[in-house]
Amino acid sequence: MNKKIPKFKNEAKERDFWLKLDLSKHFKRSDFEKVSFPNLKPSSQPISLRLPSHLIVRVKEHANELDMPYQSLMKKYIAQGILSEV
Repeated sequence: MNKKIPKFKNEAKERDFWLKLDLSKHFKRSDFEKVSFPNLKPSSQPISLRLPSHLIVRVKEHANELDMPYQSLMKKYIAQGILSEV
């Protein structure tokens, strides 16, 4: 059952191989181990940011209109701003 995994000329070739691979032809169920990550930290990080009060009020109002948390809306706006710069 364990077929040999080829050597790859580059990362793109290897990526293509793994995307199309039927794992059952290369591994047995017993080859895998159950793992857990009990101390995995969230990928977000709290920050402190000073903004004018009127801006915070407006963001909260707009978030309420969209029925979403205002911090999620602020994250969306920041991400859009960064992506538009790229």
